[in-house]
Amino acid sequence: MFAARELRSEPGHRQSHRLLWLLIFILGGQIVRADDTLFKKGNWPFRPLTRPAVPSDTKSAASNPIDRFVLAKLTEQNLTLSPPADRRTWLRRVTYDLTGLLPSNEELQAFLSDKSPQAHERVVDRLLASPRYGEHWAKGWLDLVRFSETAGYKIDELRPEAYRYRDYVVRALNNDLPYDRFIQQQLAGDELEPENPDAIIATGYNRLYPFESNSSNFRKARQDILDDMTEVTGFAFMGLTLGCAKCHDHKFDPIEQEDFFRLQAVFSPLLPRDDLPAAPPEIVSKYKAQESEWNSATQPIRTQIESLLNTVKGPAMTELSQTVDHETGTAMLKDPEKRSPLERQLAALSNRMYTKKLNRLPNYLAGDSKAQYEVLQQKLSAFDKFKPISLPLAMAVTDVPGKPPETHLLEGGNYLRPVAATLEPGTPEFLGEDELDADPPALRPESTGRRAALAMWLTRPQHPLTARVWMNRVWQQHFGVGIVPTANDFGIMGESATHPELLDWLASEFVANDWKLKPIHRLIVLSQTYRQASAVDAKSELAKAAANVDPNNHLLWHFRRQRMSGEAIRDVVLQLSGRLNTRMFGPSGKPALPEELSTSRYYWQADPLPEDQNRRTIYTFARRNLRLPILAAFDPPDLITSCSKRNCTVTAPQALTLLNSEFTLGEARWWSGRLLAEHGTDQAALIEAAFQQAFHRQPNAHELRESREFLQHQAQVIGEDEHEIDADLLPSAIPQGISPPQAAAVADFCHALLNASELTFVD
Repeated sequence: MFAARELRSEPGHRQSHRLLWLLIFILGGQIVRADDTLFKKGNWPFRPLTRPAVPSDTKSAASNPIDRFVLAKLTEQNLTLSPPADRRTWLRRVTYDLTGLLPSNEELQAFLSDKSPQAHERVVDRLLASPRYGEHWAKGWLDLVRFSETAGYKIDELRPEAYRYRDYVVRALNNDLPYDRFIQQQLAGDELEPENPDAIIATGYNRLYPFESNSSNFRKARQDILDDMTEVTGFAFMGLTLGCAKCHDHKFDPIEQEDFFRLQAVFSPLLPRDDLPAAPPEIVSKYKAQESEWNSATQPIRTQIESLLNTVKGPAMTELSQTVDHETGTAMLKDPEKRSPLERQLAALSNRMYTKKLNRLPNYLAGDSKAQYEVLQQKLSAFDKFKPISLPLAMAVTDVPGKPPETHLLEGGNYLRPVAATLEPGTPEFLGEDELDADPPALRPESTGRRAALAMWLTRPQHPLTARVWMNRVWQQHFGVGIVPTANDFGIMGESATHPELLDWLASEFVANDWKLKPIHRLIVLSQTYRQASAVDAKSELAKAAANVDPNNHLLWHFRRQRMSGEAIRDVVLQLSGRLNTRMFGPSGKPALPEELSTSRYYWQADPLPEDQNRRTIYTFARRNLRLPILAAFDPPDLITSCSKRNCTVTAPQALTLLNSEFTLGEARWWSGRLLAEHGTDQAALIEAAFQQAFHRQPNAHELRESREFLQHQAQVIGEDEHEIDADLLPSAIPQGISPPQAAAVADFCHALLNASELTFVD
């Protein structure tokens, strides 16, 4: 730190410091990994992206390039791939992997009976065309950008239009929107495609920061937001821990503190907007015409109302301004048209408090003024029938009008200690061109063009990180671990790449295919590497050899067994019960919460219609400060920080949640009701159907015998109980010929199957 501080005080600081970092970087790469057969860690990800040659294949008939790269590494260690998984296992795996659900028995039978060489390809094409694909894969991106429908902190304020951003991500994935445009729309849709409602909604990416809406210091809150956005942009698009350079030069990677704040300057003009229509231009034009007519008709009344409120507005606003920091208070008291760009931003951030105070102004009126106000309000309401229906609005951003607020390097990251020099927007210098050529966009000349310039820089085909980082995330979601295991850290302190040449080839292929993701999915899930069995015979020669050289399966000599996410577990349980509502898009559903949470300030009322409560989990209300218990138990992200990979723990609360939750018990009742309706008193058929639906296989002789004995014994125990059977423990429907104890035993049997690890783990 002392050396860096001295260097900064000299005119040649950046050049000298760059040379110092270059020396450390090279040495660091050699120290961290001396194996010359791999690219040295710390410099490989930052080299320009080039397309490596696919290894030659002399020992197998592998035609998929992925298999060639994987086999090349395995062959070096005298290993090979495991035998392929059986068809049932592969279908369950790929269906969950691409859609987050289980295959239907009809889909399984169709696949098993399809003996053509294209059988696997047909399955993959069907799954990639399914709307369920985008719903499942959107969750990984939403984790990464810390999506939530509330702001967090103590109030956890609702963001009512946030769901539109989630829907945008689902649609983009289902439509295979090229990834370069996906980035461009999120960072700068308002600058690049101002007439495209989807692009405006996409800028909601810039609004996902946690935020304390009742802050007493919005000047600090603004800086916290900018720090958060800069860090998440580094994580999401570049796999860099830029946030480590907020207070000082990065300790390990060649990222200077100045780099952090020059990138932050890209976002310094941002103005949060909740008034931008999420509708096509022709709809907006029609609305504005109707609104203009209403405005003209009501102008005299509204002017009188405003005059009345102005008599009490001054003291009320002065009172409010004294509860916040000085700069924000000053902004509140100014005429909006006379505010500086920074004051406009502070006013926007404090808008909740400001609007709340404005809405209370009528309470300050008294006597004749109060009576006159009420009469005017009645007159105004008479025009409600002429007022146009409100347009759908987006949670979005634009740049603030005027000269952007200045950005300075902050000593120690403290916004109260800016260093004198003003920083222009730029990118990390060690990645090449560090200055952004930002000009006002032709379609949005009042904007700075800074975010558009950043988006175009990130999506250059030769960018060293963008495609590599995204392909690594895709690989991670398919195989459980990325080629670079630390998906948000491609730097020196991140883990080494296991197959860097393969990652380069995938990234090059991705860019060459116009940044389309579905062809990459297809290539991966049809590879022999992906189609391997996960179960390994410990006594096999392959397992014995791998135990010595690759016990952790870094070289992919077998497939990794993976546990479902909490969202998928909930969806699959609803799928089995027959109650999963697959309606897409729109405001989020609110499932019922346990009664014990009703005293929480973050408790929400469940939707009155069960079908709304049972929507797919991607469409359920995402609150930062309160999660559904079944999600909370299974390692969800905190929705505050960027989550590149969820933890995967096995804990007692998970088992207890599945065993005791009202949700699991309730869905077991519905599933058992379905089974009884279909199979009645045919106990063997009912057991076989349950196994087939949950595990896509028939029970073996032992399982069948144990299941029958359980049903008989459980019915007897329940029947001997003197108390009446609780209706909540009975199936949703009981056919004739089935006694309540027998029906309750079937519900318990289904409940047991919902707790089986075979259901929640994917082989």
